[in-house]
Amino acid sequence: MGCFAAGAAKTITWVHTRYTRVLGRVYAVWIFLTPGSAMSIRHSLLALLQDRPRYGYQLRTEFEDRTGSSWPLNIGQVYTTLDRLERDGLVRNDGGDGDGHVIYSITAAGQAEVSDWFAAPVSRANPPRNELAIKLAIGLTIPGTDVGAIIQAQRAVSIRALQEYTKSRRDTAALQRPADTARLLVLDSLIFQTEAEVRWLDLCEARLMQLSNLQG
Repeated sequence: MGCFAAGAAKTITWVHTRYTRVLGRVYAVWIFLTPGSAMSIRHSLLALLQDRPRYGYQLRTEFEDRTGSSWPLNIGQVYTTLDRLERDGLVRNDGGDGDGHVIYSITAAGQAEVSDWFAAPVSRANPPRNELAIKLAIGLTIPGTDVGAIIQAQRAVSIRALQEYTKSRRDTAALQRPADTARLLVLDSLIFQTEAEVRWLDLCEARLMQLSNLQG
């Protein structure tokens, strides 16, 4: 009976892994439309494997722990990325661990790519598309669109997000692990970006008022 249970558990793990790989391919279509996102995930997973060999769920857990769960990572995307990294010769499949988990480790080529990633500044030559800015710009040119209402709704959402990020930073600040400092770096970035967005929305509202006054 024990052998049957162990075999069934391994089968379930295998089926689940294959299922999440399929989901990952669907998720990849979305994530790769966001400039920089795919490369950040690819290199982040490589860097985590440089620390030590891991399987997919361990990589997701470590990624979210070190970034403060600010960017939840789809497990299917993890496995899809690992497949690509293995195809490119940057990681190798070390086989199972006895519990149905496939362990991956980094290759010398993968280590070199991680080093290049850390050494290279993030390019600003092609800034990422900002959906909010595009929405306001297009909405302003479409008759009947209440851009002021869009701004107010977005400001409320951004302020709530800012409050959540600030609380998370306050809760994390009391901890002492290196991973906590990593989380603080990410949370600080999110806080500064959200504060800037709120100020920008205030400016947008002011410009709308100026436009309204000019049009009489």
